[in-house]
Amino acid sequence: MRNVVLVVLDTARAKSTGPETTPTMTQLEAEGTTFDNAFAAAPWTLPSHASLFTGTYPSEHGTHGGHTYLDADLRTLPEAFADAGYETIGVSNNTWITEEFGFDRGFDELRKGWQFIQSDADMGAVVRGEDLQEKLQAARNRLFDGNPVVNAANILYSEVFQPAGDDGADRSTTWVDGWLEERSEDRPFFLFCNFIEPHVEYDPPKAYADRFLPEGASYDEATAIRQDPRAYDCEDYSLSDREFALLRGLYRAELAYVDDQLAALRRALEDANEWDDTLFVVCGDHGEHIGEHGFFGHQYNLYDTLLNVPLVVHGGPFTGGGRRAELVQLLDLPATLLKTVGIDDPELDEQGSSRSLHPNSAAEPRDAVFAEYVAPQPSIERLEARFGDVPDRVQAFDRRLRAVRTRSYKYVRGDDGFERLHDVETDPLEHTDIAAEEPEQVRVLRERLEERFEPLAEAATADDVEMREGTKQRLADLGYL
Repeated sequence: MRNVVLVVLDTARAKSTGPETTPTMTQLEAEGTTFDNAFAAAPWTLPSHASLFTGTYPSEHGTHGGHTYLDADLRTLPEAFADAGYETIGVSNNTWITEEFGFDRGFDELRKGWQFIQSDADMGAVVRGEDLQEKLQAARNRLFDGNPVVNAANILYSEVFQPAGDDGADRSTTWVDGWLEERSEDRPFFLFCNFIEPHVEYDPPKAYADRFLPEGASYDEATAIRQDPRAYDCEDYSLSDREFALLRGLYRAELAYVDDQLAALRRALEDANEWDDTLFVVCGDHGEHIGEHGFFGHQYNLYDTLLNVPLVVHGGPFTGGGRRAELVQLLDLPATLLKTVGIDDPELDEQGSSRSLHPNSAAEPRDAVFAEYVAPQPSIERLEARFGDVPDRVQAFDRRLRAVRTRSYKYVRGDDGFERLHDVETDPLEHTDIAAEEPEQVRVLRERLEERFEPLAEAATADDVEMREGTKQRLADLGYL
């Protein structure tokens, strides 16, 4: 294989993909290799991408809600490709995956989908603002960082004029198509794309929503539902079963829309005569709760709804590979991609826990997968600043969680003594805690967690590391510091 394309469908959970919502991905599954039991190492974007880029777990890379920067001493997948002579291009539509948070290393170019005019002054803090007050405060603080006219144009684009129903995927695939058409480089390329459409807010084009909304529901009714996961957590408002059903319809419509963008990306590679020589990988970075377990969004817990993600690999040795049922992790992708294209990068290999999924790999199959939630995001203090007193249920989220999952059991433990055990063969939705009934299984899996993580240094806090001044200001804008 010559080229590598890695596409992350942000917030895509495995349970919601399939022939109805994601026919393009389903076709890739039929032609390539599908990993039915793929798991993220963290339940939200920043730490999950850090694991994906470095092959390390969150407590190893230390990138989380308390320290939102990918440290420079960690080797990244784009750096490995760049040093091997690849042209490296990133297209990000998620404001966490940008240079301000350390994700630009190794990329020749990292484009920001929320910017109408590509600029070093990033207005992503405005996009990330969870309410109007945060957005206005971020805009005031960042407007004069660079060219205020360009900054104002980018804010207006992201907040007002960005096409309805699209959060950057269409513009991204159009740009990639043009880049491939005009590209004159002889060297191979590594292309990373993050498409964020399945993320809140769910606002698919009406034609897509009409296919997935419950019978009798209207597009206007569905899109009028308030979509504010943190406010829902803090009991600032409630959602009925019907409203959650409508939201699930919108979410499925978003998956269908972004799946069509995936088809456009494939066509662009075919038109450029690069498809047959490209290793094409599609995955989610984490999942989503839409009423499951009483949650909305993807924070504060480690249920499989957030960790089990789609993973499909097409091209080269993965063509015609069928469905593979073994437990795998997204952090296995660095070793897999590099081995498949023949790149030897000892530094990246040795720093983490990545195991190659290449069909001829000598790596031992995993008998368990692990995940971590290192620090609440947003912090409990930030929630209190926004909502005042928050419910005891939310206060309980102020803890660190670790999980180990085998083919039979899932065990989750918190640093406050919280623990749950589930038989995932008989209880795949993790409704029944059987920790009290099976103390021996709890002991075994607790030891597995301690064996995996106890030797690791505790993840650094924001006060323990040096961050760029721009990053510090942005985090202060949004209440993180």
